[in-house]
Amino acid sequence: MSRRQLRDAYAYPREVRNGVHGELTHQVARVSVDEPSGEYTLRFSWRRPFVFLSFCFVVAVMFVNSVDPYSGATASPYFRMAVQSASDRNGQAVFVSADGVQNAGRDVVSIEKPVAVIPAAGTPDPDSAKAIGLKKVLERGWGVDQYDCLELLWDRESRWNASAVNSSSGAYGIPQALPGDKMASAGADWQTNPSTQIEWGLGYIEARYGSPCGAWAHSEDVGWY
Repeated sequence: MSRRQLRDAYAYPREVRNGVHGELTHQVARVSVDEPSGEYTLRFSWRRPFVFLSFCFVVAVMFVNSVDPYSGATASPYFRMAVQSASDRNGQAVFVSADGVQNAGRDVVSIEKPVAVIPAAGTPDPDSAKAIGLKKVLERGWGVDQYDCLELLWDRESRWNASAVNSSSGAYGIPQALPGDKMASAGADWQTNPSTQIEWGLGYIEARYGSPCGAWAHSEDVGWY
């Protein structure tokens, strides 16, 4: 039985006119269900279920995005969740490098670089180059603390050896002048006299760094002065 026949078999008889101007009559012809008919094939269409499922999917996506706007972003390989530390949750985060001291209040944060402590050099031997260096430092109006810096600086450079030569650069003498003949401005005996070399070296340090401690700080930072 075809689909049309099945519909007509169970449809309520419709009123039709007998001709153009005929009287209304009822359609009494029915198709018996028991009558033999051709093979009926039930046809199933995917159109309506597909439209319904698509509608449900769109509604679900809109609902999820309205509840959690970031839920879809977490699937992206470019999305990274920020890790919150305890300090971030408390409202403040302070990061201090290893060479600084942190002073943090509620609204003020300051970082201070620690002051290097220079050990005291002590009293040098009376006839040594260090004794000459201490005397000349005091003559320039500097304190003993400046001599402590000078002692460290030139101990690193030449071990206070008036004949010291740097094999790679050619720097010479206690202050490691480069070239060594610069020290001739302080005396003709610059090659052998520690006093001449120290006099020239202190003049160089004062003109360029202001004091032996300034030269020592520069040497600590970059490895030379």
